[in-house]
Amino acid sequence: MNGSRLGDFLTLSRAHPWELAPFNERLPDGSEVQVWDTGVLCIEPLSPGNKDIVLSCGIHGNETAPIELCERLLRALVEGRLPCRQRLLLIFGNPAAMNLGVRELEDNLNRLFSGAHARGDQHSRERVRAARLEQYVARFFEAREGGERLHYDLHTAIRPSKYEKFAIYPFTHGQPYSRRQLAFLSASGVDTILLAHGPTTTFSYFSARGFGAHGFTVELGKVMPFGQNDASRFSALEHNLQRLISEPDWQAEPVDISKIRVFRVCQEIVKQSDDFHFNFADEVANFTAFAAGTLLAEDGTERWFAREQEEAVVFPNAKVANRHRAALMVVEAELHAEMLR
Repeated sequence: MNGSRLGDFLTLSRAHPWELAPFNERLPDGSEVQVWDTGVLCIEPLSPGNKDIVLSCGIHGNETAPIELCERLLRALVEGRLPCRQRLLLIFGNPAAMNLGVRELEDNLNRLFSGAHARGDQHSRERVRAARLEQYVARFFEAREGGERLHYDLHTAIRPSKYEKFAIYPFTHGQPYSRRQLAFLSASGVDTILLAHGPTTTFSYFSARGFGAHGFTVELGKVMPFGQNDASRFSALEHNLQRLISEPDWQAEPVDISKIRVFRVCQEIVKQSDDFHFNFADEVANFTAFAAGTLLAEDGTERWFAREQEEAVVFPNAKVANRHRAALMVVEAELHAEMLR
């Protein structure tokens, strides 16, 4: 990227990780680009299609593969190799943590949405950032009525996964799941879906609940340092995001829902004290299964056991703060016709 302030957008965002003065420019295809803040860029095409797309990455600063993917998309847009035909809000969530190559500075940013940033130390940098990102998403979606609203929040996991790419489908409050979105994810190499079991304070749930967006937290494998990601592993998703942005009428081919691997949450393990520990090895991968009756974790006198015939662990992290979720236990599930639209 070169030849404009926009060409230096990421460099500027990293040099000013908490506040970058807004500015406007245009892409080669005539689309207006509005830089709203550090790591926050809105593109308004001359003749937009019917989709309003939020694409976010770097909510955790060390999750580098999604950051690099979004950098490639932005470079293609700026250099005119990728036309923009849909309204797009591109968010690099936590540039200060990205600069340091760490997950977070003070708080887990992906636990601070839907107003959770207002509870606790108001001077926490991640809390300030969460409040701003909420405002930007609201500004973007509320600028137009009637468009199909999408939010893909891209992540990588702390540990490897038995199923490398998977997505968390935010709690729908009884509304049906989207066949078209499941088809998009499947065509993008994301073949495993975890159905959330209740409201959360994640970024994707914020968009889904607050603005009726099809929102997803998309996990693309294990955390790696910058420059050590194999881009070919995410090529299907990157290709489909390019098509989504540049081809107004494009949509993925329908998918046989029975071919998608689906899990539901059966229990949540919440750390209560510094005595908390898991009864399995640190290197256990996401979706590792345990037989009923297996002791999973202990915290003082409290103990957690696998209760169903076969439960798999997702996002185990004994280092979370007290009273935060240390792991989800999940079981395989099915999506029936009446659950879909």
